[in-house]
Amino acid sequence: MNNASPLLQSKWKQVAIQSDLGLYAAMRVLDELASQILLVVGENNVLLGTITDGDLRRAIMKGLDENTHVSTLMNANPFVVKVNDDRQHIISKMRLNKIHQMPVVNDKYELQGLHFWDEISASPKYDNLVVLMAGGFGKRMLPHTEGCPKPMLEVLGKPMLQHTLERARDYGFTNFLITLHYLPNVIRNYFGDGLSFGVNIKYLEEREPLGTAGALSLIEELPTSPLIVLNGDVLCDIDLPKMISFHKKNVATATMAVRDHIYQNPFGVVELKGQEITGFNEKPVWRSYINAGIYILNPSVFELLKPNECFDMPDFFDKLRKLNYHTIAYHMQAEWMDVGNPTDLDNANRNWEK
Repeated sequence: MNNASPLLQSKWKQVAIQSDLGLYAAMRVLDELASQILLVVGENNVLLGTITDGDLRRAIMKGLDENTHVSTLMNANPFVVKVNDDRQHIISKMRLNKIHQMPVVNDKYELQGLHFWDEISASPKYDNLVVLMAGGFGKRMLPHTEGCPKPMLEVLGKPMLQHTLERARDYGFTNFLITLHYLPNVIRNYFGDGLSFGVNIKYLEEREPLGTAGALSLIEELPTSPLIVLNGDVLCDIDLPKMISFHKKNVATATMAVRDHIYQNPFGVVELKGQEITGFNEKPVWRSYINAGIYILNPSVFELLKPNECFDMPDFFDKLRKLNYHTIAYHMQAEWMDVGNPTDLDNANRNWEK
């Protein structure tokens, strides 16, 4: 998890005020710090609420007494984030709720910091090419995909592909390549050149389906840095810069994101040797690792791809492994959801976090 440390440490401590501070005194603090928000705290620095410059000015316009305590004006149920929340989660929450300042608290609701939108949203920029795989038919999603590419099916009001693109963009990636095949113009017309999304988008259209690795053989201008490949029909909060750092640190040729999959047998298992009972295992649990559909590849792998040769990514990783290239797994902890059928789509619209 990429923890986002609270920003402007010296400033947030100055905007923390006591609940019995008067209206005019609070206004003076706000004007001096130009913070647009005050954090009202109680004993042990527990966050009681927030109060904005708008709250104070409206109170003055109503003619409230200058000694009116801020506790009577504050928002006692403000949006907050926890100390260990990752940067992407914080950005998404601030954007969704149109908030420019977000208090940071611990599990005891003690104030730990304050995030400012202008600072936390100022991402470092990465020149890595991000390839979004969006050419599949989505036959398992019928009838939803009769006139719509699977990655364009909506989750919480916007296409899955847009969720994926925007999360990568918020981490600082701006160069995208979208692979197309089924109903390509639906995707082209929606995203265009990417300008309206704050990114650059180019397209690669497969005449015949080539698989997640085979499609890469059509890239004409080879990248000079590791490229990221994402399935367009997977929802995930993965920290891409952290995965790239892991890839480079381990001097890998190809990295695949994997996640735990745990299955518990609902029955007691009887262990046998012939007819003899050798033991019992009550509702055993099996743990395995599944492919999350997220990859990082060094440019050197392109020499192993033949134009128009169908190649799925797992098979390509197996080929690299057999040729003694360094292929590794990145164990991700982020939220992840594979939307493979209509039931998954319904589940995503109920449970996926904006």
